Amino acid sequence: MNGIILIIGGNLGNREESLRACRNALQSNQVHIVRISSVFETASWGNTDNPPFLNQVLEIKTSLLPEELMDYCLDIEQRLGRTRSQKWESRVIDIDILFYHHIIYQSDRLRIPHPHIASRRFVLEPLAEMIPNEIHPVSLLQIKTLLDRCSDELPVQKISSSYE
Repeated sequence: MNGIILIIGGNLGNREESLRACRNALQSNQVHIVRISSVFETASWGNTDNPPFLNQVLEIKTSLLPEELMDYCLDIEQRLGRTRSQKWESRVIDIDILFYHHIIYQSDRLRIPHPHIASRRFVLEPLAEMIPNEIHPVSLLQIKTLLDRCSDELPVQKISSSYE
């Protein structure tokens, strides 16, 4: 895995505008967006009674270390209106670090690669579009293989091609 990969998503308000605002907020002198996936509409994982999400995967370049990047992302979430009160709640925006190059990192606050990549179709579909042959540094399987083996049956639908 040669890149830093994030997933962004939201299911409240104008979802397209939230993704756009998130990409704009991420892009700075500290973060450069290299590539983006198509936008996918996905069922709300964890609480299927919530409205569907729009999700997108981004490959970025940054000199921020993993925990610094996490703090940067949390700050953007808060600035864009994200509140946290309960697990699996609806949200304006969510930013998760999926991969940070090939490293395996664990602290009290952060795990990289994200521990639920292989079990979530809404993550694997855009990843497989962008980096199908990349190897997950823990499972040592290609992303496309993880998608083929994923047991998550919640619907994921591509709604637009990538913007870049």
